[in-house]
Amino acid sequence: MKLSRLTLAASVLSVAVLTGCAAPGGKIIHTTNKIYPAIGPYSQMVQSGNTYYLSGVIPLNAAGNAVQGTTIEEQTKLVLDYIGEVLKAQGMTYSNVVMSNVFLKDLNEFAKMNAVYAEYFKTAPPARATVEVARLPRDVKIEIAVIATK
Repeated sequence: MKLSRLTLAASVLSVAVLTGCAAPGGKIIHTTNKIYPAIGPYSQMVQSGNTYYLSGVIPLNAAGNAVQGTTIEEQTKLVLDYIGEVLKAQGMTYSNVVMSNVFLKDLNEFAKMNAVYAEYFKTAPPARATVEVARLPRDVKIEIAVIATK
């Protein structure tokens, strides 16, 4: 009898441990009308537990049908403003961002992009990866995706 209680206890512990690894609440999709709607089969933001994954944001107008800004500075500002709106819709700010991925069409524009980026992440900036890519949607100069925690 003791062995079966031990086996039962081990089984319950295994289930508890495995269940504890699952994301609490599953996957929650968030959207806001403060930026353009998703222009493909993706979500603006997905929450899993206390972690929020914001899809790559590009500098489009509010309708999502035209590129806004001609310089890297203008496009970076618009992208970061949009990211701020999505964060705000979930009660967060730029300080909640723990990781950002910056995709640039031309890495020679890094310093200009970085100067604008620094205005948004003044203290304790997130971890970041910045890469040059061959092409971005709508031939924009920049796309930024972030991960935030609450």
